[in-house]
Amino acid sequence: MLTAVPVATRPDFGISSVTCRDDHTHWSVPEVCGEYRVVLVRRGRFRRRAAGVPADIDATLAYVGSPGEEESFAHPAGGDVCTAISVTPKLWRSLAGDTAGQAAHTVYVDARLDLAHRRLLRAAESGDVDYALAEELLALLSTAIGRITAAGTPIAGASARHDRDLVAAAREAITEGDPASDTLFSLAESLGASPYRLSRAFPREFGISVTRYRHRVRIGRALDRLEAGEQSLSTLAADLGYADQAHLTRTMRQYLGRTPTAVRRLLASAH
Repeated sequence: MLTAVPVATRPDFGISSVTCRDDHTHWSVPEVCGEYRVVLVRRGRFRRRAAGVPADIDATLAYVGSPGEEESFAHPAGGDVCTAISVTPKLWRSLAGDTAGQAAHTVYVDARLDLAHRRLLRAAESGDVDYALAEELLALLSTAIGRITAAGTPIAGASARHDRDLVAAAREAITEGDPASDTLFSLAESLGASPYRLSRAFPREFGISVTRYRHRVRIGRALDRLEAGEQSLSTLAADLGYADQAHLTRTMRQYLGRTPTAVRRLLASAH
């Protein structure tokens, strides 16, 4: 039996936790993969056959699926739990390039990729899907795709001289509250850049991630509101684009070491 629980869903990508409790030793009926996806094992192991080539998939070996690819599965060792990441062709091409051919159907999960997987799942727990999780996702995908394509990720050959202008435009959009800055993907699209390039350019040019910069701007707005006497933390969280009051509280505690309520008292005592 196969069950899939959505972890995060956006127009450009989907992440699910997939649990399989099958224990059949024979290959399943072939099915056609309908999307680009990377599947990493969290527990257990199974077998996958693609293009006639079988592979033993476990925590040290992820598999990559492409649209139109025929695949079969077998589960001789029992159940497993995986993280399945699906992405649009546009996002895939932005990382793999238009001409980069897929050279492998599997990718070795070394310690670096294992950590990237764990960071992705932790970012999902934070509730910040559109920036924190998106950045972790791009880092994971760029690592995985770079290992299974013939040419690596295209950012390696991109000119760095345009990064300064790109980061400046991104900062302005975030600071001014441009609706396009609501998500990392929409921000990158509005600036005519790939999400991966924007994510990599920001720390090179500004010293911090675009996610951290966005939090800095939003926390500044929160401080303004709290200093002015804002009483409803749920309203404040919603106005600033946080998932809920708990998300706002976690973020302020992370960046300031204090909850919004404590900050409000602190600012009030300063008058």
